[in-house]
Amino acid sequence: MLDFYAYRYILICCEFMKNRNAHSAIRDPSKYSTGFSDNFVPLEPLDLGKITNFDELACAMSKTAFGARNLGEAVDVLHEMASDKDCFIVGTFSGAMTIAKMGLLICDMIDKGMLDAIVSTGALMAHGFVESVGMRHFKYNQSMDDTKLFEKGYNRVYDTLELEKNLDDVEEIIMHVLEKVDRNEVLCSYKINGWLGSYLKENTDERAILKSAYEKKVPVFIPAFTDSEFGFFIDIYTRMQESKGEKPFQFNSFLDLRNYVEKIKSANKIGIFTIGGGAPRNWAQQVAPNLDAIEKRLPGQGGSKRFQYGVRICPEPVHWGGLSGCPYSEGVSWGKFVPESEGGRFAEVYSDATIAWPVILKAVMERLRKNKK
Repeated sequence: MLDFYAYRYILICCEFMKNRNAHSAIRDPSKYSTGFSDNFVPLEPLDLGKITNFDELACAMSKTAFGARNLGEAVDVLHEMASDKDCFIVGTFSGAMTIAKMGLLICDMIDKGMLDAIVSTGALMAHGFVESVGMRHFKYNQSMDDTKLFEKGYNRVYDTLELEKNLDDVEEIIMHVLEKVDRNEVLCSYKINGWLGSYLKENTDERAILKSAYEKKVPVFIPAFTDSEFGFFIDIYTRMQESKGEKPFQFNSFLDLRNYVEKIKSANKIGIFTIGGGAPRNWAQQVAPNLDAIEKRLPGQGGSKRFQYGVRICPEPVHWGGLSGCPYSEGVSWGKFVPESEGGRFAEVYSDATIAWPVILKAVMERLRKNKK
């Protein structure tokens, strides 16, 4: 005789087989769809023989699959965002993009009107400033070990070298710039970057990020300002002031926050373009819940703002749980982004930015130029 548990096991197995058989029927070919019947978008082979420029390449890639499709769709969204005259566009930049010689891409975006505000790491702007004043970075030679590099004043960033002397020379320029600032001025990152941009405009002929930003009146915010050479140099300067018995400069990062929040608050629409992630991306995107919190506690002073557009290039996968890999769909749950169901337009490219960014930007620049004709 079967005991109770064996009997229950047999009943469960029978139920499982019955359900399995109910769902394993052979599909009826007469009910097959065509793809077009469900309004699916057909893909097309990538025919390089028909492509003569970056815009055409991006259009063709958008009709393929995987990373190529992501890149092509990113061009579509960035072009739409840049063409929307009602949209205030924020660019966030992290990673060693200026040491990697990508700085002029940011200049292009500023000069072509694709950026209205920039949020960056301090290191990215500091290394970019090195390049702006005519100093050079060098290719790393693997035959030299890191101990020898340290002794010779070479700071390695993966496969590229930043000279310690470069940073010392930048420090001298910053000290010179600060000497002209009113002693009662309260410092913040966008003010400092503006002064450095003014210096570049007066003293250099070459293109530069902070120079372009100054000329186009694009504020440059550095949320983690003290986590950079710029921050170190300002700290050293204030220590020197104290050692001489002078009143040291005060630094107030909330001046950055409030300036940024007010710009976003007054915009009709907002969009965001991101390289990497980190503090710049999070600080820029937090403006939506920030305004919401202000409105709840101080009615009339906050508001409701969500990003209508978003394009990001970052190799970080989502499953690590960090902000750098966070997809825009997750940001919808925080009230940072307009859902696609309500008209939000987003594209995410999981790639090394030094590969994808130049292609995307060049294609958008070509498309914008074509549309002006």
